[in-house]
Amino acid sequence: MEESAAGAVLTVQRGMQVLRAFRSDRAPLSNAELVRRTGLPKATVSRLTSTLLQLGFLRHVPGGREFELAAAPVGIGHAYLSGCELLRIANPFLQDLADELNVSVALSVRDGLEMLYVGYRASHKVRTLRLGVGSMLPLGSTAIGRAYLWRLPSDEREELLSLLRFQAGTGALALMRGVKQSFDELKRTGICSVLAGYQRDAYGIALPVVVGKKQIVMSMSCGKANVQPDLAAESQRIAPVLRAAALRFQNLLVDFDGEL
Repeated sequence: MEESAAGAVLTVQRGMQVLRAFRSDRAPLSNAELVRRTGLPKATVSRLTSTLLQLGFLRHVPGGREFELAAAPVGIGHAYLSGCELLRIANPFLQDLADELNVSVALSVRDGLEMLYVGYRASHKVRTLRLGVGSMLPLGSTAIGRAYLWRLPSDEREELLSLLRFQAGTGALALMRGVKQSFDELKRTGICSVLAGYQRDAYGIALPVVVGKKQIVMSMSCGKANVQPDLAAESQRIAPVLRAAALRFQNLLVDFDGEL
């Protein structure tokens, strides 16, 4: 019985890995690409996509054999978003900040070695590349990820940095150099700024926030896609407003006692 239960949990975990592999770029994925993104065996991925297809979590791209997310995950996500007290409070706040600074503003939590956007608002003047709630950004190369890492307890931070170094392979040295630069900036100024951490010609300027009675570590960032962004000038413009906004945000949620 225990072995059967453990096997069921493992199957669910692997199914979630497959679903998480579909990122904000919304590109359809083949079984081969899912194997690459998840690290799961080919036979396992093939079995899982067949099951998820039958359950309505995936569908075939019209005229092809690649997969895309179907409607079932949308219902789950909508139920979470509509029932989350933290996001009910956060979303108007994020919109006001986005309009004030003429940027997009994201609120994020960690999901594995990526940062998951749980809140996102943008000024109507902002050009973005299809980011929004549910977007997944790299933990190690983005401002929103590095700000989150910096705020963690040292043992948890070092464990994640070790995993990031392993994941980066030959690029580990450059990645860790960038992380150190961001950590130094956070120590000096309370924010970090990164250009092209996720998409070319786009910047992120981020800081950590610690929310509610359970001290949930999150990260808040401002960003924009721009042909030739002046990162230093944008950081100087945004940083004081973002720092003040983060304090107000934490105060708004000081009595929040829920989970994310």
